[in-house]
Amino acid sequence: MASSNTRPDADDQHHYHAEASALHGHLDLPLNAPVKPQAYVKVAEKSGYLSERASDFRLEGIVSFRSAYTQASGHAETKPGHGPVTLATSVVEGFNVLDIVTADRIVAQIMTEHPPKRYVPNVTFLGTRFENLQIAGHRIDVDLDTEIFGGKADEEVPHSRGKFGNDAAQQREKLLGMSELPSEVRDRYNQSPSDSASRRPIECSLVQQVNGSCPGRQFGHVIDIPHFGKVYLAVVRLTEWIPDPPPKLQAPRTQVELTMIYIKMGCATSGNLSGGNSIVNGGTKGTG
Repeated sequence: MASSNTRPDADDQHHYHAEASALHGHLDLPLNAPVKPQAYVKVAEKSGYLSERASDFRLEGIVSFRSAYTQASGHAETKPGHGPVTLATSVVEGFNVLDIVTADRIVAQIMTEHPPKRYVPNVTFLGTRFENLQIAGHRIDVDLDTEIFGGKADEEVPHSRGKFGNDAAQQREKLLGMSELPSEVRDRYNQSPSDSASRRPIECSLVQQVNGSCPGRQFGHVIDIPHFGKVYLAVVRLTEWIPDPPPKLQAPRTQVELTMIYIKMGCATSGNLSGGNSIVNGGTKGTG
C-alpha cells in the first residue's frame, strides 16, 4: 500500500470506532442455534464511553460463562503532542466449552492512539491475557507479545510494512512449514498479504509460545484436539485500505481486531465460537 504525505487541516475531525463483545458464534450440532453477541458495545463516532455486563450465560450444556464485561471508548487526549485515543476491552470469566476448553479469565484489550497529523496509529494490547486456561483438564500457559506492533509507529509506514507485517510473515512461514498441518489451518493462512484493493486482512497471533501438554497436536497458536475441533489462540487481524473512490485526503485506514479464543468444533458437536473480541479503528473524517 502506498503511503501518503497528505496531512489533515486543523479543523478536520477524528471519528472513532471501538467495539467489543464477550462471546458470539453459531452452533450447528446437536442443535442449530446462533450465539448472539454477549455484552456487546460500540462507541459512537463522535467519541464517548460505553460499558456492558452479562452474567450466568449458558447455552444448553455446550458453552457457558459465569460473568463478562466489556467497554469501548474514544476521546481526544489532552496532553500536548498526543492525539485521539481509542480503547476496546472484553473480559470473560468462568469460560467453559463442553468441559474441554475452560478458563478462569480471558482478557482482550486493544488501545490505539493517532498522534496529531499522523494516520498510522500506535497500537498496544497491554493487559491482554489468559488466566488458568485449560484443555481437557491440562493447564496451558500462553506467552503473548502484547507489543507486536512495536512502539511508536512510523507516520509514513503502514503497519503491514512494519514490525507487525514482518512478524506476521514469519509466523505464516513457520506455520506453513510444519508437517501434518491440518488442511483447514493451511487454507486459512496460505493466502497473499492484504492490499488496498482486496482489503483482505493480515492474520497472525499474539502467541509467542504455548507451554504445557494436552490431548491433541499443537501448531503454533492452533491446537487440534481429537473428537472436538481446533482452538485458535489470540488471533489478530490487521486491515489497511484507502477508500475507493479516494476522498479528499489520501490517507490509509487501519482496523485492528483481536479474538482471544476461536473454536471451530467438529464431531458430536459442531459450530464455531469466538470469545474475548475487540475491534478498533478510526481516522480523520473524510478519509473513508
